[in-house]
Amino acid sequence: MASNDQSPASKLRLNDVVRVGASGPRARKTRTALSALGISIGIAALVGVLGLSESSKSALLDEIAALGTNLLTVEAGGGIGAGDGELPDTALASVARIPTVTSASAVWDVDADVYRNEFIPEGETGAINVVASDVDLVHTLRGEVAAGRFFDENTAHYPTAVVGSVAAERYGIRDLNTPTYVFIGDEYVEVVGILKEFPLAADLDRSVILSQQAATTFFDADDSPSTVFVRVLDGTIDETRDVLPGNTDPENPEEVTVSRPSDALEAQAAADDALTTLFLGLGAVALLVGGIGIANVMVIAVIERRGEIGLRRALGATQAHIRRQFLTEAVILSVLGGIGGVAIGVVATLVYATSQDWRVIIPQEAALGGLAGAIAIGAIAGLYPAMRAAKLPPTEALRA
Repeated sequence: MASNDQSPASKLRLNDVVRVGASGPRARKTRTALSALGISIGIAALVGVLGLSESSKSALLDEIAALGTNLLTVEAGGGIGAGDGELPDTALASVARIPTVTSASAVWDVDADVYRNEFIPEGETGAINVVASDVDLVHTLRGEVAAGRFFDENTAHYPTAVVGSVAAERYGIRDLNTPTYVFIGDEYVEVVGILKEFPLAADLDRSVILSQQAATTFFDADDSPSTVFVRVLDGTIDETRDVLPGNTDPENPEEVTVSRPSDALEAQAAADDALTTLFLGLGAVALLVGGIGIANVMVIAVIERRGEIGLRRALGATQAHIRRQFLTEAVILSVLGGIGGVAIGVVATLVYATSQDWRVIIPQEAALGGLAGAIAIGAIAGLYPAMRAAKLPPTEALRA
């Protein structure tokens, strides 16, 4: 005689498996929602971290491309046998004559304090510096003027000032619709321009800038530049970097330091990758916790539904059918959690990236991989409870 396990009447079609497997989650909505939530948190973390990381990195790479990677800065360095730690007066002119240099500009330190007005207590400058520059500074740094204008050949001889973005914020200078002044040294100087942020020269954001001619005439500024900014032809960074020290200070080239500001932004991109890896690890832990939650729920479901299991076995269901039923329930829980997690991660990325004016980038592998990972976690988590349910003897299950 054929056993129930071999009877054609006990065959279970795929749609029957899905329907029977869905009956458990449908009958226990609250428990289903809480179980799926654990998976959702893990998947949302994975999708959100990858989406925000890619969006942030894209914005940073766009910024680097816009600012250019061909900017070099030249400063006086220290070291063994270092002299006065200053660049020579001729540094800017010497650098500008290098064939691979397309533009050059310099900044000079000005020994003067700056205040919003003369009534501010002495020393409370808000850490704002006074510097001087030539008329090509904004062009060389590819900066922008937020309001007003920068110096030109006609206005560079007059005592006027341009404020950096941070300096303008600290002094409460938002526009120049009315005449605006700052108190430098012992006299008021009219502000004629407000600059936007300089990503490659952050020190200038916290500075009040005078023209080099006016700073020398009215504030006795130093003739030696503190920093020279150099734009070079694309593809000539290394070549130019090698010859800059000797051209800047032929007598003491070892005292000249040459750096590339965009290296800091590229280092930031590398740091973002490291943080992304860390957050992905945290998301994986959350996903693992969600999987354990599903396993726990399924084990409890097996204990609670022993009577149902025994009845189904008595009516002809095989061990394979019971195993598929409970495995399907676990997969359904994980699918619900995966879909919810992907949706939460996408929305979180969309909201935050939009608020930061980034391009919204959701990696396809993050969404599809997150859903596939959720299904895999659910299947693994439900495997043991499903096998345990299938092995319950029908008579013992019916007595429960």
